[in-house]
Amino acid sequence: MTSHSLRTAAIAAAALIAAAGAAAQNLAIGFADPVSSVDPQLNNHAGDRSLALHFWDSLVTSRDGGKLDPGLASSWKSLDDKTWEFKINTAIKWQDGTPVSADDIVFSFQRARSVPGSVASYSGALRSVESATAKDPGTLIVKTSTPNPMLPLEIASIYVVSKHVGEKARTEDYNSGKAVVGTGPYKFISYTPGDRTVFERNPTYWGPKPQWEKVTYRFINNGAARTAALLAGDVDVIDKVAVTDVEKLRKDPKVSVYTYPGLRVLLLQPTLREGPNEFITDNAGKVLDKNPLTDLRVRQALSLGINRKAIVDRVLQGTVTEANQWMPKNSFGYNPEVKDIPYNAEQAKKLLAEAGYPQGFQISIHVPGDRYPQAPETVQAVAQFWSRIGVKTKVEVVPWSVYSGRASKNEYAVSVIAWGNGTGEAGYGLLQTLASYDPKRGRGINNWGRYSNENVDKALDAATVEFDARRREAIFRHAAKLVTDDVGHIPLFHYQNIWAAKKGLKVVPLLSDRTTAMQVTRTN
Repeated sequence: MTSHSLRTAAIAAAALIAAAGAAAQNLAIGFADPVSSVDPQLNNHAGDRSLALHFWDSLVTSRDGGKLDPGLASSWKSLDDKTWEFKINTAIKWQDGTPVSADDIVFSFQRARSVPGSVASYSGALRSVESATAKDPGTLIVKTSTPNPMLPLEIASIYVVSKHVGEKARTEDYNSGKAVVGTGPYKFISYTPGDRTVFERNPTYWGPKPQWEKVTYRFINNGAARTAALLAGDVDVIDKVAVTDVEKLRKDPKVSVYTYPGLRVLLLQPTLREGPNEFITDNAGKVLDKNPLTDLRVRQALSLGINRKAIVDRVLQGTVTEANQWMPKNSFGYNPEVKDIPYNAEQAKKLLAEAGYPQGFQISIHVPGDRYPQAPETVQAVAQFWSRIGVKTKVEVVPWSVYSGRASKNEYAVSVIAWGNGTGEAGYGLLQTLASYDPKRGRGINNWGRYSNENVDKALDAATVEFDARRREAIFRHAAKLVTDDVGHIPLFHYQNIWAAKKGLKVVPLLSDRTTAMQVTRTN
């Protein structure tokens, strides 16, 4: 070989090594939860929250179990029952070099209450915040309307955007990237709605150096398609692994599967709106004058008419755990005295007859087809069980973009929600999905069925002002019993968190079932 050939070969080899090194710095994630926007305060949706963690920080950072770490605030303390002081880490800078200040947090709290176009507001996390003021650039004073020991945990869900950029920006400016000037570990490159977001390492990030130079964050709503993308090498990591693929991937020597207990519960929310509903008819198809779901006996019948164990074993193939309340076992606020809900079709039929529906009626369940893993299949099974007790059930699978708006307005007869319990304790679900619907007070924002129980509301009020953890948990447990007795919603199962990655990568949970590049590390 001539010296020229040797040089050419060496250059080619170096190029290959460089390309391999660059590829090793890049990460592609295939995720299941749709993203409605890059605007971190528009909608409190799982996909939006996962994406936002790459660009933005919160005042306080929460972890599973309600543990709190410093975020933009280096420390915090209560000055009295209704006053909190947060010390802002002004050494942290926005990606344009401007220091973070208390004014940014004041602006973010104001904005998060009422972002135009929101269908899942963050206002619930701010329900007790009466005022937030900047004492100086490094000091934020928050006054609450009532004593609230959970304030730091609640406001941990609010992503902080910069005042100097955000006050001139709309949601469209975040989607274009113009307003994505954050403090997080990554910088925005591009966003294609319904497809992917691309971002790169933030070299000035104040925390640990991000491992990945460039990340491609791809939305792949179909479980089989996510698995195919992983096996083809199109992505390096997938979340919410399809239940039919878990064992296959475990046996693949090129793949690692990571399974962890989850907090997310799949719930049915029956509408409690008085009067007729277009999706509830008699057996001849005539809309009923009265909503049968307002009768406790009917709700009890529908809950007893579901064979949860069969759904867990056959539909979800053992990748979930049966639920009897919104919190999973061993979590803060779970009530161990609440019994598992039995499958009793005969008792369900008797209850329907007692309620005046011996021949049953017809009903529709609406479920998003591109949001919750195995939710359409689960609802199909529920429909079969309900039909056996005389409630002929139709399943309507709707795109999330349509579903979220109509469900939030209580237009459906039965809605489906997979609630994430992201704070790790019962108060979050109690506030968001079970408190009486009151948007002005930030309560019941995701209470799509408009369930309302004065005693449940009182329990939320009592827990909000209770500083003693044991007494607060006792209140949550009492609330769980109230909701169970009242069939305020119909719980089905708790998801496990299941990720799969190509060999050499490890995925660990970050917060609830969020999926981020920060969770992925190399194992070799």
